[in-house]
Amino acid sequence: MYEILVVEDEPSLLEMIQLNLELEGFSVTTCNHGRKALEWAAEADRFDLIILDVMLPEVSGLDICRAIRQQSDVPVLFLSAKGTTVDRIAGLKLGANDYLPKPFDLEELLLRVHVLIRTKEKNTVSSETLKIGGKEVVFSTFEVVDLASGARQLLTKREIELLQLFQSRKDQVVSRDEILGALWGNDQYPTGRTIDNYILNFRKIFEKDAKNPLYFHSIRGVGYKFTLPE
Repeated sequence: MYEILVVEDEPSLLEMIQLNLELEGFSVTTCNHGRKALEWAAEADRFDLIILDVMLPEVSGLDICRAIRQQSDVPVLFLSAKGTTVDRIAGLKLGANDYLPKPFDLEELLLRVHVLIRTKEKNTVSSETLKIGGKEVVFSTFEVVDLASGARQLLTKREIELLQLFQSRKDQVVSRDEILGALWGNDQYPTGRTIDNYILNFRKIFEKDAKNPLYFHSIRGVGYKFTLPE
């Protein structure tokens, strides 16, 4: 299920957008304050689309978009009562993907949402394999292949999803919350220990010395980092 963050400070409009997006089958997180939305910017990659009002309390949508672009390339759709050419250009220059002036037609909003989601899908490069040391992960078959011996080992669907997440965020610290949001979504969250167990298993499979990992690192109090040293 696709995850959309909607940032809008007008309660009736926020409720209307949320309701109609959910009717379209999307999972929707809402926010009605600029300061809170700025906090969400650090976790922008957990969403497939962010719908962002320009005029918000304390922190403007333009500043939030700027912060998002420092972290993520998630599609951003601006909503704004300021619909002049200058305003639209300002938003697009900050990295927004689209700009819809208020008042807008609901059908047009939904159409633009679907277009942006499809565009994100096309632009997402998902490698079929991932080489980690002397082993190669084949995502389509859920296998780890030892390149020296040819021995094969099966992984679970969740392990494959976690490896794909780490691949997309290579050399970056990924928080526990990001992992939970990306892999478990609205399902019941596991404990932090569950994620630790996944990392321990990856170390057993891929690391020569699990106590001194080269690839899967725990960042105390934050999360994890996946690296592929030369």
